[in-house]
Amino acid sequence: MSGGSRRPRPREGNAPSLVGSEWELEVGPIAHGGHCVARHEGQVVFVRHTLPGERVRARVTEGRVGDRFVRADAVEVLDASPHRVARPCPYAVPGQCGGCDFQHVAVPHQRELKAAVVREQFARIAHLDVDVEVRPVPGDQDGLRWRTRVEFAVDEAGRAGLREYRSRRVVPIEDCLIATEGVIASGVLDTDWTGVEAIDVVDAAHPDEPVLVPVGAGDAGADGGLVGELARDGDWTGEYVLSARGFWQVHPGAATTFLTSVVDHLGVGPGDHVLDLYAGSGLFTMRLGELVGDSGAVLAVEGDARAVEHGIENCADLASVEWRANRVDRELASLARQGITADLAVLDPPRTGAGTQVVASVVAMAPRRVVYVACDPAALARDVKAFGSHGYRMTHLEAWDAFPMTHHVECIAVLEPVSE
Repeated sequence: MSGGSRRPRPREGNAPSLVGSEWELEVGPIAHGGHCVARHEGQVVFVRHTLPGERVRARVTEGRVGDRFVRADAVEVLDASPHRVARPCPYAVPGQCGGCDFQHVAVPHQRELKAAVVREQFARIAHLDVDVEVRPVPGDQDGLRWRTRVEFAVDEAGRAGLREYRSRRVVPIEDCLIATEGVIASGVLDTDWTGVEAIDVVDAAHPDEPVLVPVGAGDAGADGGLVGELARDGDWTGEYVLSARGFWQVHPGAATTFLTSVVDHLGVGPGDHVLDLYAGSGLFTMRLGELVGDSGAVLAVEGDARAVEHGIENCADLASVEWRANRVDRELASLARQGITADLAVLDPPRTGAGTQVVASVVAMAPRRVVYVACDPAALARDVKAFGSHGYRMTHLEAWDAFPMTHHVECIAVLEPVSE
């Protein structure tokens, strides 16, 4: 749950370290990644635990003289933003847990900051001026108690905890306020986990008790068995089986929210031929298979063979659905070479996005509409730009706060060919 961005590249010649230096900073705008941008003597500073417009004393945590940028933590607030609040979590401070970025920010303003990041990424990367509001996912409880899947690291003493920001150091904790009550009630934080590297806790719809999956050198392939999940689209309810450690949305309201949005914006109907790319265990596939009917077809492509096994099981009663266990780029390239076309396409790629090759292959299949679900606005903006170079324009963009207290935001974009 800690940050994973790249470290700044030091200058040649082993320039002096700035780590530990303390500077007074006037804080500028929010940036992608959960930090704000400031400057000190011309050097860019990415500073956490602060807000735009504040004046803070910051301590450098990474960087050397002459680096393109350095990283810092705000250790004292000299002039506070009106949007600053008392952190509900005692571990969301410099040098402690790095899982949350915005515990010090009022929840409505967190969403305003995320919307600003989405706008900035689209302006910078895709050269598009977008007007977007980040909406709460139904069921939100002041940004807390939403995370149904948590991987806890284990320290040398066998204590479960979470990692410090951009560090391997494990911070033992007594509670995680963004984890569901079921995750914490599982006893994961009160158990001696000596001999394992991490412990996954999965608070799924079924079974009633959370599933705990120890992960260690000898258990690298352990999936924790099967769990059940639910998603709804209006009066329709889908029941899904997947591996405990398989991918599923971590916010309890997210799967239903995204399924409903995708179906609404896709406009799928009987007889349509639909591509479902990065299909996972079939969150969208099952509903799409029912909507296209016996005269239509859904091709689900997923690179995780275990997820495909569960997807086939989840869609067993749908003759219109076909699954392919393959990398999306390879499968699409093959389909494009065969001249196969599709009426509609859904993309739900990992954080890195689909990429230009996948975009080109999707366009080659000439769908009348593409719905793209993205957990990284920068990757989405890059791929929207790529679609634009092939004659597709973004006709709708929405954003959801599926990860409160963190900088992450889920976006759903609709793309359609530009009419001649």
